[in-house]
Amino acid sequence: MDASTPRLDPTAKAWSPPLPEAPGFEHLVVETPGVRRHVATMGAGEPVLLLHGFPGHWWQWHAIAPLLAEHGYRAICPDLRGSGWTESDDPAFHRETQLSDVLAVLDGMGIERAHVIAHDMGAISAMQLSYGRPHRVRAVVQLAVPPGFMEFSPRLIPAFRHLPKLLLHRPPASVGYLFNPAYQYRPFTEDETAAYLAPEQRPEVLASVHRMYRGMVVPVSMQLMRGDFKRVRLQPPTLFVFGREDSTFSEDVVRTISRNHERRAARAEFAFVEKASHFIPEDAPTAVAELALDWFRRAG
Repeated sequence: MDASTPRLDPTAKAWSPPLPEAPGFEHLVVETPGVRRHVATMGAGEPVLLLHGFPGHWWQWHAIAPLLAEHGYRAICPDLRGSGWTESDDPAFHRETQLSDVLAVLDGMGIERAHVIAHDMGAISAMQLSYGRPHRVRAVVQLAVPPGFMEFSPRLIPAFRHLPKLLLHRPPASVGYLFNPAYQYRPFTEDETAAYLAPEQRPEVLASVHRMYRGMVVPVSMQLMRGDFKRVRLQPPTLFVFGREDSTFSEDVVRTISRNHERRAARAEFAFVEKASHFIPEDAPTAVAELALDWFRRAG
């Protein structure tokens, strides 16, 4: 994919609404025809691509990126299409829309291979990258989402309880209701919630919610239920991390639906973080960073 040379925006004052405060980040634009991608970066060294969940954006990694940078990595935190400050002329979503943007960021920044950390919806692009283009991936840490090769079980039905409302979402309704105790161990402060929901001031962000879920999330969910990913062996070393307080993905459920991982993946391991639920990056940023750093070292 042809991508322009990233443009540096060191002040970050040109962004509307203003970006949340996060010292130490540089802000770039990776642009291809019709798409202007916002990317926040920090550090130097081996690249780590951090793919945020929903509803979220680059700021989800504001506590984790500095820890990676301290250990000699370059954290690259793009806003996935439909979220944050990334802009697109085309409102449509298809199954690999966000994957195409991830590839454009890597190509535009001259990155051939990267480590990947992904949470929630960001795991869709991480899985597509790992299965479809494993040569672009060094090692993966996937947060709060089960493996693509999982065995489907009725015990997973609660994981989809939020889908109907999001499929029917219409602006100007906010999606802030997703920041609730069902998914959190530590409730967000008012400032944290405001930082996450700031892009809702852009009409196209709220307008993209039902398109994103209908065009991308549901088709990928159908692939998971059909077992499509089980037919291809996962090559990049992947660590799957869950919060102990995540009732949907308890250790018993995770190990049951992943019981054949030795056959489905070249190298896969599982970790469970204390005092964390679905929003692991926010509940336990230090634990996430330590697990990722250890995994990158062990995976080579």
